Amino acid sequence: MINRTHRLSLTQQAKALGLSRGSVYYRPKPISQEDQRLMNRIDQLHLEYPFAGARMLRALLRQEGNLVGRKHVRTLMTRMRLEALYRKPRTTQRHPCHQVYPYLLRDLTVTHANQVWAMDITYIPLANGFVYLVAVVDWATRRVLAWRLSITMDVHFCLEAIEEAVVQYGIPDIVNTDQGSQFTSHRFTEWLQAQGIRLSMDGRGAWRDNIFVERLWRTVKYEEVYLHAYESVSAARTGLARYVQFYNSRRPHSSLGGQTPDQVYFQQLPQLHAA
Repeated sequence: MINRTHRLSLTQQAKALGLSRGSVYYRPKPISQEDQRLMNRIDQLHLEYPFAGARMLRALLRQEGNLVGRKHVRTLMTRMRLEALYRKPRTTQRHPCHQVYPYLLRDLTVTHANQVWAMDITYIPLANGFVYLVAVVDWATRRVLAWRLSITMDVHFCLEAIEEAVVQYGIPDIVNTDQGSQFTSHRFTEWLQAQGIRLSMDGRGAWRDNIFVERLWRTVKYEEVYLHAYESVSAARTGLARYVQFYNSRRPHSSLGGQTPDQVYFQQLPQLHAA
C-alpha cells in the first residue's frame, strides 16, 4: 500500500488508493485474529438483527460457541461504529464544542434528486484487518454519488467524499447524517454551512432515521463484500468501485419501479446527463 520512499508523494499515493490523507499518518494498533473474526461475525449479525445490542449479540455469539463477554462485544461494536437501531432516550453526553443539528426529514416529502443526500460510515472486513467506508447517497434516487475508504475514523475521508459529490453533482438542499463525531465536527459542519447546505441529524439510535442507509449497507455487503473477502485495501477499493458502478447503472430497484439509480437520477437532472 503506502510506500514512504516512493517517488510519489504520500498525498498522491493516498489518492490513488482511495484513502484519506489523514489516514496516511495513522499507525494502527494491532488486533488479534480472534477479535478480527468476532468483528466480522458481529458485522454479519448486525445486518441480520439491526435491533440487537451488545447483550443480545453476546448471546447469539455464544450460541455459535464463541465465549465472549458483553463488555468485549460492546468494545468491538464501538470500534466498528455499530449501534443497535431503536429509539432511545437522549442521555448521551455530547462534546461541548460539537453541536447536534435537528432532524429535518420527519415531515418532509422527498420527491427529487439533490433535494436530500444521506451520508453514513460502515465497517468493511478484510482478510487481515478492516477499513471504513463512507458514502454519499441521493435519497430520492438511491444513487451513490461519492464514496471513500479510510483506515481511520477521522473527518478527512468524509469531507473528501462530500466535496467530490458537490463538485460533480451540485449542491443539495439537505445532507442527513447520524450524530457521529465525524459529522458533528467543526470542519464538517462549517464546510456544509459555507456551501449553503442545511444539515440534518438522526435521533441517536433511531432506526427510522437510519434504515435507508442501513439497507444500502446490507445490499453492498451481501452482494459484494462478503462474496469476495478482500485481501487488501486496494482489492477492496477495486471491488467496491466495480460494485458501485453496477449498483448505479445496472441494478434495478423495486422502489424505483424497476429502474436503476442512474436512470432516475439523470432523468430528473437532464443538464447533468448532457454534461
